[in-house]
Amino acid sequence: MNDEPAALGQALRHWRDRTSPKDLGLPLGGVRRAPGLRREELAQLAGLSVDYVVRLERGRATSPSGQVLASLARALRLTETERDHLYLLAGQAPPTTGHISPHIPPSVQRLLDQLNGNPLSVHDAAWNLISCNPLWAALMGDPSPWRGKDRNIAWRHFTHLPTRVTHTPDQQNRLETALVCDLRSCAARYPKDTHLTALITSLRSTSERFEDLWDSHTVGFHTTDSKTVHHPDLGPVTVDCDTLTIPGNDLRIAICSAPPATTTAEQLALLAAIGTQTLT
Repeated sequence: MNDEPAALGQALRHWRDRTSPKDLGLPLGGVRRAPGLRREELAQLAGLSVDYVVRLERGRATSPSGQVLASLARALRLTETERDHLYLLAGQAPPTTGHISPHIPPSVQRLLDQLNGNPLSVHDAAWNLISCNPLWAALMGDPSPWRGKDRNIAWRHFTHLPTRVTHTPDQQNRLETALVCDLRSCAARYPKDTHLTALITSLRSTSERFEDLWDSHTVGFHTTDSKTVHHPDLGPVTVDCDTLTIPGNDLRIAICSAPPATTTAEQLALLAAIGTQTLT
């Protein structure tokens, strides 16, 4: 076994041991031999199998993908410098300037944790889904099976992939205009990002609507809007949706909410209480 897998495993164990479950909102039940995360908890937070985490820490998994590394960096709340070190230990080049980054800084993640009472999802500059909280998954459906372009919100919308969400014609026009405008601006900021270039090329060849909006150079931006989610158990759930951007990181955070003492607020409270185990 060469030194790189062993060093990667050592670093992962160190970062896991220093990460407090309490800071991540995890229960502290049971006897803990160390103050940090259990392997099972890291696996859950990163969307990986426990066996794979074990193999990484023991140096037996030698080629983790960029997506796996990004998930580990988020779960362990790594700084940008630590994230780059993680990539290097795994034998991969860190994300560089000119390419879209899926990194969520620890300070932003702490903010997201405080907003956990609302369904929210986090996306990179090209609207690839980076993460979502359990309430978003319970409302919108579990995104864990999504792979590749299927994790991109623009791709899902313009290619009419299955969704629980419906919009009025005006809402749909605003959404589509904003998405195309975002991708156009993104292409100007990240000209070296080949995944972004391929996404736009595929959208232009696949969706006539996207092609028309792209060629028209239409201008739009995300505003507070509403959408109706057709939940299989709760029925129609109409939520307000706001899109927040994080300057310097180019992240997009979509947050769903409802006015207090409304039917929708009661529906979201029920989802929060029951979670994803029965309402999915």
